[in-house]
Amino acid sequence: MHDEGPDPHDAASWSPIDSREWYEAREAAASLRDVLVAARLERDFPYLRADLNAFGQGFIELGRISPETAERVAYLLRLALACPQDVKSVGGSPNRSSD
Repeated sequence: MHDEGPDPHDAASWSPIDSREWYEAREAAASLRDVLVAARLERDFPYLRADLNAFGQGFIELGRISPETAERVAYLLRLALACPQDVKSVGGSPNRSSD
């Protein structure tokens, strides 16, 4: 019985790479990375990464940024808020509805 390999449901053999939450976090981080590259901010977010917490919930870590980078991000967000567009037309999240 023990020569069949590890039980896929055994907590000791669980891998975060096998979870839906990991892939969702990874895809979200990649999407954010692409936008940061387009805004020429990729070097300002060296700690950007996808991760899972101890409960298996996915999250994106942005890391520390300089005050100048925070001001640039705030400016870009204000600019985006001032130009309402259909979220789907700019590659936004399909889960977010536009008012």
